[in-house]
Amino acid sequence: MSTKLLRHLSIIGTGVYLLTLAVISLAFRDHALQAKWMLWGIGEMLFFFVGVSVFYPLWKTDDRKRFLLKVFFTALGIRALYAFLICYYYYYQTGVAFEYNAGDSLHYHKAAVLLADCLHEGHVKYIFQFLNAYTMGFSDQGYTLWLTFIYSIFGPSLLTPRLFKALMSAYLCVVVYKLAERTFSERVARLAAVMCLFSPILVQICGMHTKEMELVFLSVLALERIDFLLRSKKYTFWNIFFPILLTTLIFGLRTITSMCLIFALFVFIFFGPNSLMTKKGKIITVASMVVLFFAFLLTPIGSEMKIVYRLKFSDWNYKVNLAEKEGFKHTRLMHPAYLAPGAFVVPLAPLVEEAPNHNKMINGSTYVKNFLGFFAMLAIVIAFRQKKWRNFSLIGAYILSYLTIIMLSFAANSERYHQPAIPIIIIMSAYAMTRLRRKDMRLFYVYCALLFVALLAWNWLKLSARGLV
Repeated sequence: MSTKLLRHLSIIGTGVYLLTLAVISLAFRDHALQAKWMLWGIGEMLFFFVGVSVFYPLWKTDDRKRFLLKVFFTALGIRALYAFLICYYYYYQTGVAFEYNAGDSLHYHKAAVLLADCLHEGHVKYIFQFLNAYTMGFSDQGYTLWLTFIYSIFGPSLLTPRLFKALMSAYLCVVVYKLAERTFSERVARLAAVMCLFSPILVQICGMHTKEMELVFLSVLALERIDFLLRSKKYTFWNIFFPILLTTLIFGLRTITSMCLIFALFVFIFFGPNSLMTKKGKIITVASMVVLFFAFLLTPIGSEMKIVYRLKFSDWNYKVNLAEKEGFKHTRLMHPAYLAPGAFVVPLAPLVEEAPNHNKMINGSTYVKNFLGFFAMLAIVIAFRQKKWRNFSLIGAYILSYLTIIMLSFAANSERYHQPAIPIIIIMSAYAMTRLRRKDMRLFYVYCALLFVALLAWNWLKLSARGLV
């Protein structure tokens, strides 16, 4: 990808954000974002666009090892520094070193402190009783146990888990590189790694006490190991065991993510490059996986899948009706039928004051995802246009299945639930950016205009739903 084109895309992306923020702030001046939220948003947006457009041209000609070392250590330095400083920022803003609107974070922290104390005092039996009685299901236990493990070794420090997150987020850039290189090419991999390095949300979740960083890291690492196993055909014990272990660990963080990984493996075996496996091998492998899947249904994980379906899908209309009774308007527009077409784009950046503080703080990060959504969708078109869709089938099946489930659930407008898709969106965007044609650029300009209008409409709806405009 040429430096000139990359900088052109960055200038357009910066301009659309600043123009939208200015127009919304003037149009809804009584509800405009406070200056600190504007500064956060502008900083996040510039961090991505300036970082990528400056460092990718500087590093793209380095040899492979030197490039990966630069990416990893730069990412680690940025993330570790952010994790350290944000503790003080949150403490100054909220009185505790937790993010705005902290709920799950406090629950995980308090539970892990209690369980670590039990472990030190030898009350192991109580740990199992607590996990059975006070968690929301199997997928809430993994992160609590991970924090318990850290606290039992390093003490109940809030910084230590976040430094582990910084390490995971930094190595994620390397994992993204490897996955993109085998899926597409070296050129795509380098751009994707730099975009991952400067992805603001992948920095910011290092400073949060939630499970999203672990979930993002393990899911992308599992995809990369599955991809390596099938493409290399090195069916050693460890090469087979590691993806299974990662998928099992992810079940302890979020059930649907593991299910999407298994589905992606199915698709990749059936529709991936013909060189991956013989027909007989495909049949045997898929048959074995079907047996394992039905075995899962008889475990606590299977029971939780039923609960997840009922709470997050079947009760959707009930929650919509409840919101309407509380006085919110336009809730029907949040129905999956309306949101699903924008799966790669939503939720849109909140640019008015009537939004949770955490969402306003990351408005620039959310905008970056909104911007990259176009290139992620274009990547699917290009993959079919260039007849590369078989190579693309693993990550394509994963992200499409995951986003479909999210968009059909209560979490369609929840930024947290979209985060596991971000590294894959980055890989897809890098692929599209390196293969842009003139016709594609015309579509890009149209998309930017539509994004501007969509952001105006989205923020108007936020105010209108509360009767403020």
